[in-house]
Amino acid sequence: MKTFQGVAGIFAVLFTVISTTACQTADTSKKNAAEKCPELEMKKVDAIVKKVVPDGSAVDIKESPVKGVFEIGVDSKGQRGSIFLDCSGKYLMQLIPLDTYLAQLQAQQTPQKVDVSKIPLGDSITVGAKNAAKKVIVFTDPDCPYCRTLHESIKKVIARRPDIAFVEILYALPMHKDAPKKVQSILCSKSVKMLHDAFSGKMTPEPPANCTADAMDRNTALARSLNFNSTPTMVRADGTVLAGFLPEDKLIEWIDKK
Repeated sequence: MKTFQGVAGIFAVLFTVISTTACQTADTSKKNAAEKCPELEMKKVDAIVKKVVPDGSAVDIKESPVKGVFEIGVDSKGQRGSIFLDCSGKYLMQLIPLDTYLAQLQAQQTPQKVDVSKIPLGDSITVGAKNAAKKVIVFTDPDCPYCRTLHESIKKVIARRPDIAFVEILYALPMHKDAPKKVQSILCSKSVKMLHDAFSGKMTPEPPANCTADAMDRNTALARSLNFNSTPTMVRADGTVLAGFLPEDKLIEWIDKK
């Protein structure tokens, strides 16, 4: 089972894409649905579907496993899925099996960990003392607004705590069209000042002629190999991964946590 989004206005509603084997139900289910809820006739339901999934069409109406809730089969560009409505057609809902929800919740509550010793740092730039006792690896992009917020926290942390340093691995997210040249210039120069300037929004010099994108490409490949799909992503010394930014005090608290 997988999910994808249909958007109506500013709202996004998930509906479940069911495999062909899961979609095989008896005709009695459809008949029972029509008998138990005549208000949900196909024309009305199709109009609701088109508000939720603009490219979608209602293909059938069945009883769901939950009493009083009906499963609307939806076809959207060849993808088959479902939305769930009450009999009145006024309430849209998503049904998730409890076991599935609990498994997802447990995964969210269990921090991702990586083997820090297997992260090459040859194409990184250290912000703070290179001999600091505590080092945090940061996968970051100078044109990412959340990375810029984190960078401000980083500068405050190293001013307060000389025992903490941040090893920054720069790469460019695809949506940031100006970031590749900035990253390329910073990595070729290995300049902490240029890095600070880039994160503060100042102009970054064009990369010199002899500066290639090799280091940036290696960093991009490294992020992908670790399944890091967003910036900023931090890795603590014990391998614990945190996606997103933290304010100064919370960042120190996270770094010091054992």
